[in-house]
Amino acid sequence: MLNPALDKQFAGSIPHLYQTHLVPVIFAPYAVDMAGRLRGRRLERVLEVAAGTGVVTRALAASLPPEVAIVATDLNQAMLDEAGKVGTSRPVAWQQADVAQLPFGDGAFDAVVCQFGVMFFADKAQSLGEIRRVLKAGGVLIFSVWDQLADNEFTDCVTDALATLFPDDPPRFMARTPHGYHDRQRIEDDIRQAGFTAPIHFETRAERGRAESAEALALAFCQGTPLRNEIEARDPAKLEAAMRVSAEALQARFGAGPLDGKIQAHVVTVEH
Repeated sequence: MLNPALDKQFAGSIPHLYQTHLVPVIFAPYAVDMAGRLRGRRLERVLEVAAGTGVVTRALAASLPPEVAIVATDLNQAMLDEAGKVGTSRPVAWQQADVAQLPFGDGAFDAVVCQFGVMFFADKAQSLGEIRRVLKAGGVLIFSVWDQLADNEFTDCVTDALATLFPDDPPRFMARTPHGYHDRQRIEDDIRQAGFTAPIHFETRAERGRAESAEALALAFCQGTPLRNEIEARDPAKLEAAMRVSAEALQARFGAGPLDGKIQAHVVTVEH
């Protein structure tokens, strides 16, 4: 039961649960690093694409000089609405936009950043080409993608647990999309097809994800991501069961009480 459109559907209660339960666990550890990679550069305007609920946007607002303009975009207005509720330390421009058709002029930005969003691009080379178009000569693109499922222990555990609940048609959103774009050669090929010619720098970063409990993390994955769409597409009545088997698996693997697990991602940098 594969419906690719569901992979991009962050709606209803998903944005709030994503922000409150998942962002602190797996996204926040990388956000400060992403913003820090722009330090020391001469910047006037920075674009963030696939900003989600704004974890990197907040890091950019806190670390970049106040005269640097920040524009944060996402395909899903509901995610930007949640980001706006959380707020930033200084004003930024929130704008709904599809990265495949960015509503900005050529060479409009000194830098573009994207944390864990490229995996969702339908045509990655074409969308990366749009990013290249809006970058000034001498600008930089920095983006991150999750490494393979086996190197991200929480997600791997939940994916395996849900396969026991739906053995004939296991939900594979996590493996297919967030963790489905980790092959370095494939990423390089897409960057080159987009028109970037400068050397491509890859850095694989392992971090630790920390959650308050197995139940909270099961809620984060099963209701705070499009994994919920997959579960409900199979059987809406099994959402509670999905959270239960996920929590049981997480507790069995990581113990009772606070959870600590490995997370791993690739950070990619390319100059224009």
